[in-house]
Amino acid sequence: MDFSNITGMYADTYASAANQRAAGLQDKLKDADYAKATDAELMDACKQFEAYFIEQMYKGMMKTIPTNENTSNYTATMMDYYKDQMVQSLAEETSNQNGGFGLAQMLYDQMKRNFGTTEIPSAAEDAAAAEGAAAVGEDR
Repeated sequence: MDFSNITGMYADTYASAANQRAAGLQDKLKDADYAKATDAELMDACKQFEAYFIEQMYKGMMKTIPTNENTSNYTATMMDYYKDQMVQSLAEETSNQNGGFGLAQMLYDQMKRNFGTTEIPSAAEDAAAAEGAAAVGEDR
């Protein structure tokens, strides 16, 4: 079995997958009218963007790690393939656990304000409402 062109095949497949993922996110945001989107659809788009952002950040961090130059070209290619799969899965997990980095929530809140679907109270309004509720409870 000839593995001499595995590097080229991997590079083509990786580039194609990365372009498809970015194009998919871009298409989702480009032609979508999020003023009519449900909250779940809007949050899903924001979480996908956060996962993509985290993935790109992890890949940038991995580029700073020195590589072992004693590995064969085939081994290095296979390691790169599995690292990419791992980074993508890790980014999705990071985005979904404990609210991720908070980027999805910030995007969601901003999009809700921009599309005027609902009013999102500011932190000052939340604090004033909490103080008002506490004062009513103390009067009883």
